[in-house]
Amino acid sequence: MLALISLLTIIIFSIIVVRIGAVALELTGLSSEVASFQAQSAFSGVGFTTQESEVIVNHPVRRRIIRILILLGSAGITSSIATLVLTFVGQSGRNILIRGIILAFGLFGIFLFARSHYIYNVMKKLITKALVRWTKLRIYDYEQILGLSKGYVISRIKVKKDSWLSDKKLSDLKLEGALILAIYRKVNGEEKYIGVPKADTVIKPGDILICYSRQEVSQALSQRCKGEQGDREHKEGIKEEERLARLRETQGGFD
Repeated sequence: MLALISLLTIIIFSIIVVRIGAVALELTGLSSEVASFQAQSAFSGVGFTTQESEVIVNHPVRRRIIRILILLGSAGITSSIATLVLTFVGQSGRNILIRGIILAFGLFGIFLFARSHYIYNVMKKLITKALVRWTKLRIYDYEQILGLSKGYVISRIKVKKDSWLSDKKLSDLKLEGALILAIYRKVNGEEKYIGVPKADTVIKPGDILICYSRQEVSQALSQRCKGEQGDREHKEGIKEEERLARLRETQGGFD
């Protein structure tokens, strides 16, 4: 029975460790969703995507957090397997059935614990306070700062040959309120990153634009093709942006 209690304790401890790791990653600037996924991936040792892993390993604080999670995850998974074996080895059929039922109820309780939004919010507040107080991590709520819950998005736009954006300078484009934050471009087979592109930067077919705008603007820019139809849609988009700008002025700066 002691082995069974130990197993459930290890599982609860593992969930808490992953939560702490996720909040710690979030404090470095990652979104809540990405931080949770990467913390779980590091702890379990699976699902670590290439692009996101590069963002993390190139950041010294995130790299340290991931290293700790991997170390604790290795110990936790090994301990769980060993304890699970000890729980049932050498037991009679009746004891195995009883322990199986207790384990099932225990895992169900842990599942409810892990899925509870109330417990999650309480744990997150406590972990955040502890990490901010005893570490040098600082949290920035980028979703709130960038207004991502207010109709604005950060999107990736792949520029095709027939795209209305291709072969034009940024200075020649009136992007209907959209900002091009960065450009990913293939140069001699290697991907180059152009941060904060200048006004004379020419957008080329194959470029991937990191765009900050209202959601409908981002969709329009990604789908608009060259030609009279595209130019007409662009003019309509400019008029709509001007209308919204006037509306914001009359409402004190808010949509």
